[in-house]
Amino acid sequence: MSTLIPLLLAGFYVGWNIGANDAGNCIGTAVGSGLMTYRRAALLVSVFAVLGAILQGGSVMKTVGKGIVTTELSVTAIVIALLCSGIFVTVATILRLPVSTSQVIVGGVAGVGLAIGADINVGTIISIAEVWVICPALTAIIAMAIYWISQVLLRRTQRNYWQRVPHALLILSACYLAFSLGANHVGTAMGPITNLGLGISTLWISILGGFAMASGTLTFGHRVTQTVGGGIATLDPVSAYSAQMAAALAVHFFSLYGIPVSTSQAVVGAIIGVGILQGVKTVRSKKLLGIAAGWVATPTAAGLFSFFLYRIVLAVTG
Repeated sequence: MSTLIPLLLAGFYVGWNIGANDAGNCIGTAVGSGLMTYRRAALLVSVFAVLGAILQGGSVMKTVGKGIVTTELSVTAIVIALLCSGIFVTVATILRLPVSTSQVIVGGVAGVGLAIGADINVGTIISIAEVWVICPALTAIIAMAIYWISQVLLRRTQRNYWQRVPHALLILSACYLAFSLGANHVGTAMGPITNLGLGISTLWISILGGFAMASGTLTFGHRVTQTVGGGIATLDPVSAYSAQMAAALAVHFFSLYGIPVSTSQAVVGAIIGVGILQGVKTVRSKKLLGIAAGWVATPTAAGLFSFFLYRIVLAVTG
């Protein structure tokens, strides 16, 4: 029990950070377009994130738990990997930057694995990295297609009728994206704990991770929500719905195959896609460059931090 408590607390802290940082990916467009208040949107997202974690969180949990580092890690190593990852996401959230929590976790786990000389599954890491490159481009294309089809329908139907439809679709897509977030990211938060093989039910771990993400959304998710909602490109209900639905489809697809992906990358890619169709000038390139720099820096820094911190702890404790 004394071993289990720090592990679960560290996992909860990471889950809280995921909810705080990735809440904006799910509800930033709805809040940014003025359709919903942050509090109402956060409550809605929290419910569906928990459902996604419970119903479909197992696949990514297996990948993060045993797919990156194939040998069993120590309790100290896992706690350090989780805490280092959580700290970096906390800093990014304070700075209002939507970072890739998946990348940070993978970097932290790989860093600790290297520090102890564990067997690293390089093939799995390369495959995950390839998806990270593909995902934002894919969601941009999907979002452009959805936006273009929506605009065609808008021109062919009664405007008063169609104006009500995007608002409903925007709420539905937010729920779907929250479900996909829970399905994918509960594995990144709690997956390292399963590396120990403690015999804890995956269901209970998923429930804990789901509620951790919900608590982060409700308590500290408003900062990144403002960035996603209006900091990258100006969004109306049609473009907001197109971006959310594209991101939800991509994240859910990769979740089914156990691949930890970034909802931040998916949503930002989708927003860029609809922004391009609206006119490149609508995309705020300066903000985008800052976000992209964070995508590269945070997993690298988390990996290095966890590597050196584990070595320091090992040297001190003997």
